[in-house]
Amino acid sequence: MQSFRSEIENPIIEKDIIELEAKIRQFKEGNLDEEKFRSLRLARGVYGQRQPGVQMIRIKLPYGKVSSKQLRRICDVSDEYSTGRLHITTRQDIQIHYVDLDRTPELWAQLEKDDVTLREACGNTVRNVTASETAGIDVDEPFDVSPYAHALFEYFLRNPISQEMGRKFKVSFSASDEDTGLSYMHDIGFIAKIENGVKGFKVMLGGGLGSQPRHADEFFGFLPSDKIIPLMEGVVRVFDRYGERKSRSKARLKYLLKDIGLDGFKKLLQEEQKAVPFESYPIDTQAYIQSEIADVEVPKVEIADQKAFNQWKLTNLVQQKQDGYVAIGVKVLLGDFYTDKARLLANLVEKYAAGEIRLSLRQNILIPFVKEKLVPFFYVELEKLGLVEAGYNKALDITACPGTDTCNLGIASSTGIAQELERVIKTEYPQYINNPDVIIKISGCMNACGQHNMANIGFQGMSIRTKDKLVAPALQVLLGGGNLGNGNGKFADKVIKVPSKRGPEALRIILNDFDANGNGVAYPEYYTEKGELYFYDLLKPLGTLDNLSNDDLIDWGAEKRYRKAIGVGECAGVVIDLVATLLFESDEKIQNAATSYEGGKWAASIYHSYLSMVNTAKALLISEKAKTNTHAGIIKDFDEIFVSSNKIELKKGFEELVLQLNKKEPTKEFALNYMEDAKDFLNTIEEYRKLDLVNA
Repeated sequence: MQSFRSEIENPIIEKDIIELEAKIRQFKEGNLDEEKFRSLRLARGVYGQRQPGVQMIRIKLPYGKVSSKQLRRICDVSDEYSTGRLHITTRQDIQIHYVDLDRTPELWAQLEKDDVTLREACGNTVRNVTASETAGIDVDEPFDVSPYAHALFEYFLRNPISQEMGRKFKVSFSASDEDTGLSYMHDIGFIAKIENGVKGFKVMLGGGLGSQPRHADEFFGFLPSDKIIPLMEGVVRVFDRYGERKSRSKARLKYLLKDIGLDGFKKLLQEEQKAVPFESYPIDTQAYIQSEIADVEVPKVEIADQKAFNQWKLTNLVQQKQDGYVAIGVKVLLGDFYTDKARLLANLVEKYAAGEIRLSLRQNILIPFVKEKLVPFFYVELEKLGLVEAGYNKALDITACPGTDTCNLGIASSTGIAQELERVIKTEYPQYINNPDVIIKISGCMNACGQHNMANIGFQGMSIRTKDKLVAPALQVLLGGGNLGNGNGKFADKVIKVPSKRGPEALRIILNDFDANGNGVAYPEYYTEKGELYFYDLLKPLGTLDNLSNDDLIDWGAEKRYRKAIGVGECAGVVIDLVATLLFESDEKIQNAATSYEGGKWAASIYHSYLSMVNTAKALLISEKAKTNTHAGIIKDFDEIFVSSNKIELKKGFEELVLQLNKKEPTKEFALNYMEDAKDFLNTIEEYRKLDLVNA
């Protein structure tokens, strides 16, 4: 497992990968708590799969941009360590499945040869920064948001303030007011604007999907571009301290906003301003590396099926703001494609376009900077790869998560029903291949990885039980959601629950009704006009459970009778002293503070010291069976339980000690003093614990 070390040039990345290797070994030897190991590997893109003994690896690809060289590297890794299948997610990542845990450090090292990372692709971190796939070419964009998305990705990668939050944190950039980055459903969403000649963004805060979707609040109508990184740092700091940590179902930023309100959040944000190391963080857009566009002769080709070619051009070409160029949309069924075709695609765009692709939020591929005169040639070449299916970003283009295929949390099949619904549309409703006004999305559970609750027509996997105690796979039908633009959106209503095998008939009823009565309006508008009760009555006959057949008890793509089960798939660790583990980690955090200090990164050093002190306090509170739901709660409760009661003597109150970080500027002197405070506090607690164990 150590052969990769000599191949890694960046010492920071090398340390990261070596640490993963060491933690895997400690976990397997029973010297690392399972929960702590899970947190560490998730922050490094290693995710337990539904199938025992193997992992899903999520590859982090900021704003979906992938160079030809990177795509070939990903293909090599997938062939060597996985099955050769690449899965595009709704967050512009690529996932590969069935990877041996022991081989993940080596896999990561191979990816890093071409600047591809796993770091913070999963876990309670700032996840992949997403953006409109048309960024840089969008005819309506005021400017290219790609350099800003890239700068934000780099700033928060390995940033100590966002490594161990209560839950994940999602960010998006939209190229224009069309809001194709879906800002209204993100923790922070940025929409490109120009005011008085200044580039900036409309900022949306506190959105999210899941079982309780929340529409983001407008935080700023306009924020200059040099303020977006300082703003987000402050937001993350507030979320890290006050966000829920114990109950995962309440641990997203949207719940904190719901609890304290926008004004309350702004007050907490203001309290963090001294700790944020930059008031202004200008982004050098000139330093952003632009792709080189190939200059080649146009090969002569013959189109065998002109009708199919014309249909494809109608739905799969995207106009660019650059004269003489178009982007080609490649519809990827359920986001799955394979390395043999991916390599050929990488070579094609390198030789005849700009050597890059963009992965889309709808699990597709966009090829930018194709010369208009090369379109027939690209069609012929893509046809050889089986990548010319018409209907890019149209009704036929259904989004779905992996569901019960590989996901631990899947309740019912999402890929199976998605394939059947695409078949129904293609064969029975061919006119919808050209329809951009009906968007269909499917999730295998309430967590909404398939974004079903923001779709015009959404389906959520679940289960139903009959009076005879038979259990069948089911679909919650949701209707009326949609993106309204400029930070505004509507979440779909839950209309009715039907057995999964009746999903196609539900879609037929919905589309037949829309065809008969829609009168040319977009589906969300039509749904609003008719109302939820109208559609409930329309679909009610499908919801009855009195006449279930044997087929209804079998999920899509399965042969055996359905059984509701959440996959286990995660290795069990040996139970060890969690308090001792936390104190050991506190010492590691102080070492990280020292490393950052020696590197001149005062703000990072201070935050590592802060995390050490809170972690140390948490360890002792756990030993007292006290709540540790939030950092703010830990700080307050430690004072009450240990300091005020004189069980532990400190020079000052714990709150006063630990919250120095938002009272003082992040200077070299303060970083050093604060690190010493963290060391002293850890020593005090370790001595207390030794005495406590002796007297127990």
